[in-house]
Order: sequence, then structure tokens, then C-alpha cells
Amino acid sequence: MIDLEHLGKVYRENGEELSTVALADVSFSIGKGEFVAIMGPSGSGKSTLLHILDFLDRPTSGTYRFLGRDTATLTDIELAHLRNKEMGFVFQAFNLLGRSTVAENVELPLMYSGVPVFRRRELVERAVHAVGLDEKIDVPSSNLSGGQKQRVAIARALVNDPSIIFADEPTGNLDSKSGGQVMEILQGLNDAGRTIILVTHETYTAEYAQRIIALRDGGVERDVAVEHRKRGNGLIK
Repeated sequence: MIDLEHLGKVYRENGEELSTVALADVSFSIGKGEFVAIMGPSGSGKSTLLHILDFLDRPTSGTYRFLGRDTATLTDIELAHLRNKEMGFVFQAFNLLGRSTVAENVELPLMYSGVPVFRRRELVERAVHAVGLDEKIDVPSSNLSGGQKQRVAIARALVNDPSIIFADEPTGNLDSKSGGQVMEILQGLNDAGRTIILVTHETYTAEYAQRIIALRDGGVERDVAVEHRKRGNGLIK
């Protein structure tokens, strides 16, 4: 699904006088159905890499192929269309509308995608069921716990049936129990065939993935399989 070859990103200031190398010679591939954690300390380049992977930024060198297409040949409009159709997103801060119900929050991507109104409720219910929040579907999101809010965010990421889900520090605002539940849901989705890319600085969280790509100083320090993968109790049936 994702293939990077010698990817680089340089931020330039004052023309060419000052520059910051955020990524240097990054190469790896991620196949369909993988669960990959991207790790690294602050300043390692993981946020820059995420922004390139999800089309919010472009590399200054190297090649990024997504679903076999060289992203350098695509316009911003084409990338935005691909992003909306093929990618789902889960953020540390949840990014929910507090006064809106769970269903209304999950429905938002369908509105932007032009899905007919008569089809939306069915798709919303399916996504909400996938994260085990059926009984909360018409409850305002402001009435939910942090863990429940993140599960709503996962449902919202799922509702368009994307090819890949990006989870950016999804447990960062949660206690350990709620964080574990969120990771179990992501793991269950992966077990069902969904491709997941997790960005985290926590080794404990990364070990729910199948593979860890660790960055340091803008490069890949290691790319290894998780030998003792953490397994949840399986909230996804």
C-alpha cells in the first residue's frame, strides 16, 4: 500500500540561508493488512513523516507511492480526494463536536463524501457497533468518558471504509485502562484485515502492533517485527 524510497524533507528558512533536515533517506514499505507503529523521540521526524504519508505535506526528495501511484504526479486536488476516500484518522485530542451526538460526529465524513442521507444511518450504526458503543449512539459526545470519545473517533475514521487508518498518539490523553481498550479495538480492526499505522512515543502502546519502525534524527534507526505482541481480550467480535 505504501512504498517509500529515499524520502527526504528539508524545511528552508530565509530562502536558502537556513535549512532544517526533518527526514533523510527514509525507505520502507507497508503492505495491506499490516499494523505498523512509527516511534521516535521528539524531533525524530515522526510527525513530519506522518504529514507526508497522509498527504498534508510533500517530500522534497525521494519517492512516495500510495496504492501503486507516485504521489509526486498527483495534484493537490487529487491527493485530497484520495485522502478523503482511502484514509481514516484518529487523533490524540479526539476532535469531536461536543454538543453533537455520537451519531452526528461519526456521520461527518459521510457528509463530506457526498453519501446520500438515506444511507448514512446504516453506515454510522455499523461503525459505532464496531467500537462497542451501540447504546451511546444518540448521546452527546460531551457526556462520554475519554476512552469512549476515542472510540467514537475510531468509528468516525471507519465509517467511510478507508483502506488505511492513521492513529496519531491515540492513547496520549487516556488512562492506562482506557488506552488499553482503544488499542484492543485497533488491534481487532487489524485482525479483521484493516491496515493501521500508529504514531506513538510509547513502547508499551507500540507493542500492540506487528512491526515497529523507529526513527531518530530524521532517519530509520530500526525496522523490526514485534516478537512479543501484546494482545487484548478482543472488543471486536
